Amino acid sequence: MSITIRDVADAAGVSTATVSRALRGLPHVDPETRERVRQVAAELDYVVSPSASRLASGRTGTVAVITPFIDRWFFSSVLSGISDVLQERDVDLLVFEVGDPGTNPGLPPERRLRGRVDGLIVVTLPTDAMRVADLLALGLPTSFIGTTWEGSNSVTIDDVSAGRVATQHLINLGHRHIGMISGRPRASASQAHRAQGYREAMAGAGLTPEPSLEAYGYFTVQGGEEAMTALLSQPNPPTAVFAMSDDMAFGAIRALQRHGIRPGSDIAIASIDGHELAELLDVTTVRQPVVEMGRTAAEALLARMMDEAAKPEEMMVPTTLIVRGSSVPPERTSTAGPQGRPT
Repeated sequence: MSITIRDVADAAGVSTATVSRALRGLPHVDPETRERVRQVAAELDYVVSPSASRLASGRTGTVAVITPFIDRWFFSSVLSGISDVLQERDVDLLVFEVGDPGTNPGLPPERRLRGRVDGLIVVTLPTDAMRVADLLALGLPTSFIGTTWEGSNSVTIDDVSAGRVATQHLINLGHRHIGMISGRPRASASQAHRAQGYREAMAGAGLTPEPSLEAYGYFTVQGGEEAMTALLSQPNPPTAVFAMSDDMAFGAIRALQRHGIRPGSDIAIASIDGHELAELLDVTTVRQPVVEMGRTAAEALLARMMDEAAKPEEMMVPTTLIVRGSSVPPERTSTAGPQGRPT
């Protein structure tokens, strides 16, 4: 009788997803756990199969990814991580681009998936989006990225913490008049959580967020520019801004430059993502390991496909604050008034 990944997981006292990550040398596995898994696998003479034909589903050797966009940095980076893992395992990738989750995403009809794929990866779609539940009713193993669904694998960051850390960094620099560029009016769970982190940091410092200093940027460069322009039009504009994504921070910086305002020196900016252009543009950001999130979701999905009895995992990956020139203390502002506000 052949040894399965479930046998190794049971013997090592870990999940099947952890076994898969440990044996493939992926990060986010404790070194002692990794070594224990390898020893158990060697004792049981278990070898990771490189072929999709060994998957328990054995039907199509194809995984579908349902994503709002494929041409934006976050989503293309996630897809890169997913594709890396699937190619290593000889599994085909079918991508459905469904459009803005803030409206009504054009989710593929169930008939386009039934019998064509063995599993699903859903990227950042709100769980209340139309027909998400219908897709899950297909009974296919599923991994979510950026949100959670009971009974499915999920890979997320702590969005509350990320929003809090970015805002707290601005507060620690001495800023008290801090604006926020959020995503869209119909907030996703991650957007709501980042806003919660912003408000928690402000409240912890005895500061009250001002509704007039909050604007929507729709997670795009253009939206960030328009949002920053709206904030600058206020009678008392902010000395610092928390942007929920790097793309919106890039747009905010462009707006500042077009108004003759120096990013960092006159108005500080901190955001979330870790976009590859953030270093070039000197943007302070809370980095999330986007490619690795895609890899982790794919590994967890394949482990579930090999063993349908495997328990789903909710995996939260760490983030890191990267401080750059877009955020400086108010006292470094040569044109600032007594409260560190541009004059």
